[in-house]
Amino acid sequence: MTDTLRPVEQALPDAAPTASGSPQKLKRSIGIVGGTLLTLSCVTPASTLFVVVPDLFSSLGTATALTIAIGSLLCIAVAFCYSELGTLIPSAGGEYAMVSTMAGRLAGWLVFVLSLLVVMIVPPVIAMGTADYLAPIVHLNPSMAGAGVMLLATLAGLLDLRANAWITGVFLVLEVIAAAVVAVLGFTHGRRGVDSLTSMQVAGSGGHTDTVTAMLVVSGLAIALFITQGFSTAVYLSEELENPRRNVARTVLATLAISTVIILVPVVAITMGASDLSTLTGGDISSMVTAWSNSAVGTFVSLCVALAIINAGIVMVIQNSRVLFASARDKAWPEPVNQSLSRLGRFGSPWVATLLVGVPGALLCFVNLDTLYGVTGVSVTAMYLLVAVAALLARRGQHRHTPAWRMPLWPAMPVLLIAVLAYILSQQEMTYLLWTGGITAVATLYWAFYLRPRRETRWLVSIPEDVQA
Repeated sequence: MTDTLRPVEQALPDAAPTASGSPQKLKRSIGIVGGTLLTLSCVTPASTLFVVVPDLFSSLGTATALTIAIGSLLCIAVAFCYSELGTLIPSAGGEYAMVSTMAGRLAGWLVFVLSLLVVMIVPPVIAMGTADYLAPIVHLNPSMAGAGVMLLATLAGLLDLRANAWITGVFLVLEVIAAAVVAVLGFTHGRRGVDSLTSMQVAGSGGHTDTVTAMLVVSGLAIALFITQGFSTAVYLSEELENPRRNVARTVLATLAISTVIILVPVVAITMGASDLSTLTGGDISSMVTAWSNSAVGTFVSLCVALAIINAGIVMVIQNSRVLFASARDKAWPEPVNQSLSRLGRFGSPWVATLLVGVPGALLCFVNLDTLYGVTGVSVTAMYLLVAVAALLARRGQHRHTPAWRMPLWPAMPVLLIAVLAYILSQQEMTYLLWTGGITAVATLYWAFYLRPRRETRWLVSIPEDVQA
């Protein structure tokens, strides 16, 4: 691994032309600590532990911890790709700026469209889960609770990014405390040994015990691979990180390591501490916590999870508004739209872009999102696949000698990632693949009939010139 050796004195050579003039730039206001807090908050380890992991327990039983561990190892390849590309192309555009530079403007445009689907759908889907964890103290309609979380996240997103780093940092502490409580209670009430982590058992129907096969573990990686995927937020914040050439990679890798520990340790404790295999397979972690302690502790943990979801909403609105801001600065839309989306408020945040992420997100909380959520899963997988392809191209030609953080074991890492993500795509439902393919086709037509004929004035991916070593 290598860090930047010297300052970059000019903008990076780009596969796409750079926008003329002086496009607005976000203010560099946070260091590695603030960036890590924001990025960890997007991973939301507590909400992942309580929302995503139970699905793995239901299908994988005692093999859940092993599957998450394998998924975390695969995520290292993802983190390496993001770290290298993020230090080469430190732009708020994130994936689309990186892919445009390395693989061409059309590929970058398609990545942007895929990320836009995620921008609009994932935050409200997560926000709607708040009601379940507020249930110990108040019963709320999931749609109303989700809309309230989205509006709250929108207001927070309008503030200065440094202030948001501290707000989300406080919530993150509560998340870690909740995960620690689960881990301590699980280990102190252990009913099985360490060997249970590889016993490969799950409760079947009729009280029988079924064996978890290797193919089930491989299928489970489709979920496990994305359990810690929020570390990509560091790339979106690269324009606002001090010394991005150094701090983007450090933030990405540190976040992956920390989030893996926060999630995996409680999973091991739960596997060893569950009263029986049926309870473990049921995956009701809140009930297990109450059984290990009392209702007061169970309520405390549930409220911490609710705060974790609110925290995730704030960070996602921040991240996603930067994507829209960058697309307008890079002239992706007709000029009136570009001018509106690129406006910065008094706190230095892109306020119009923030509102366009948060307010529609609140409205989406009243829509049935089952199909849209499936489309989002396909979009995320396809987006990562294109990022891995871009990482394969990151050392060709003029980029070979550009000072940047470089991943070890290149090109094996991106090649492995491409293979895994291609498998995940092959396991998705055909309906979701067709929906995503249709949206991608429409986006390609927009490129062909609007952006490409105006290639001198539209979709000009700009890279900030004030990058420091």
